[in-house]
Amino acid sequence: MEICQFLFNKGAILVLKFAEMDSKTLQEYRAGLLKRYEDFKSQSLKYNMSRGVPCKEQLDLSMGMLDITDYKSDDSDFRNYGGIDGIPEAKQLFAELLEAELDEVIVGGNSALNMIYDTIARAMSFGVLGSEVAWGKLPKVKILCPSPGYDRHFAICELFGIEMIVVDMKSDGPDIDAVEKIVSEDETVKGILCVPKYSNPDGITYSDEVVDRLARMKTKAKDFRIFWDNAYAVHHLYSKGDTLKNILKACKDAGNEDRVFVYFSTSKISFPGAGVAAMATSKANASMIKKQLSIQMIGPDKMNQFRHVRFFKNKDNIEAHMRKHAEIIEPKFSAVLDILSAELGGKEIAWWKKPNGGYFISLNTLDGCAKEVVTMTAEAGVLITPAGATFPYGKDPRDRNIRIAPSFPSVNELKNAIEIFCVCIQIASINKLLLKK
Repeated sequence: MEICQFLFNKGAILVLKFAEMDSKTLQEYRAGLLKRYEDFKSQSLKYNMSRGVPCKEQLDLSMGMLDITDYKSDDSDFRNYGGIDGIPEAKQLFAELLEAELDEVIVGGNSALNMIYDTIARAMSFGVLGSEVAWGKLPKVKILCPSPGYDRHFAICELFGIEMIVVDMKSDGPDIDAVEKIVSEDETVKGILCVPKYSNPDGITYSDEVVDRLARMKTKAKDFRIFWDNAYAVHHLYSKGDTLKNILKACKDAGNEDRVFVYFSTSKISFPGAGVAAMATSKANASMIKKQLSIQMIGPDKMNQFRHVRFFKNKDNIEAHMRKHAEIIEPKFSAVLDILSAELGGKEIAWWKKPNGGYFISLNTLDGCAKEVVTMTAEAGVLITPAGATFPYGKDPRDRNIRIAPSFPSVNELKNAIEIFCVCIQIASINKLLLKK
């Protein structure tokens, strides 16, 4: 057993906190860790945990969809033009999933992210319903970004020159007190970007109170919008998943039905490269969007929409399908969590939570260690999300958050990768602590 890793007290094993070790002990302990690290480096390993990518076994679950060759309903041939807002059968399916009415739903191509991009692009070019001027013609546009958050959301804002305002994530969602204060005082704040269920990367599901307060809060901007990316709505890891209050209804009840755009896709249900995305919003918003879409394109991929409808049929079948996904990836999450606990538990150099769903595990190191950890793991053959990626502009103010994506590697690969990761966290932590000794 490595020196000073444990204290013994009446037969119980107590993990020694790194901060309580003296300099000599830390240096000795680091020497053992460095030997493990060099052993890993000598193996020329190549593991990739940089994105939440489904593995082959998950993709295989939907292959039967490709056997569907009938693309006609009673009154439509889906091989032809038309259907700007999606085929009726797909609208019905997504209305059920999104708890929305049919004329509130628009079904599009394969990517919810693309639909979010288009919504923001249209707002910058034309404004949204109720805008007095296009957002892009204003001197400044700001969007609130709960953080840690989704790096691709931040990239969209940065591309359009939208100023991103960090709002801290709490255990029940974004700091709603801070959100309410900012939006009530600053007219240039035009929206908030949310991943409300099993958030990327923290795995947090917004509480009913947070949903209600977002729906009813007073905003200085009359055309304020909530971009509600419900990407992991059905992505439970266990039999009892989290529940999320319907924000469409909450906004209606608060008299702000035009406030929210809800997004969803089958990207991690069927095929990430060939799924189907949808959005739901007020009837007035949907009407405006459909008019703009009719100029942008003639219609989405209706054949792919029909394949999905014929394969999944209804919400119950999708939930059954997702239980098969969970059977594949839950053991991977468990492997990661077990190794984190075994290697880092009680040492007070890293903190993480067990998510009930989604695709990520979010870990915080000691302040100032995340970049060093990511660099070291990469040099040992393990790619993880760049440090800082979970914050706007790639700048984590405390340099501590790291996103782990367990879905793609095999369980055995994960065990090696996370062991390397934990060794790097310990080395970086000791380096940090020795500077203070």
